[in-house]
Amino acid sequence: MKEVEEIKRRIAELQLEHRGLDAMIEALGGQSRFDELQLRRLKKRKLQIKDSIMLLQMQLTPDISA
Repeated sequence: MKEVEEIKRRIAELQLEHRGLDAMIEALGGQSRFDELQLRRLKKRKLQIKDSIMLLQMQLTPDISA
């Protein structure tokens, strides 16, 4: 049971980071001059976080045999 709570806590942390990156990407993209490389890195990190969240959520879902 403690493991489930740890996974849920980690998911919440990653979701918070994901939202923060959203705000940063939006702010950076809204500037007339911005660092394209930084923007690409932020978007890549955002995708990595999304993948991590999905993997953790899959750990919470029990396997159902077909």
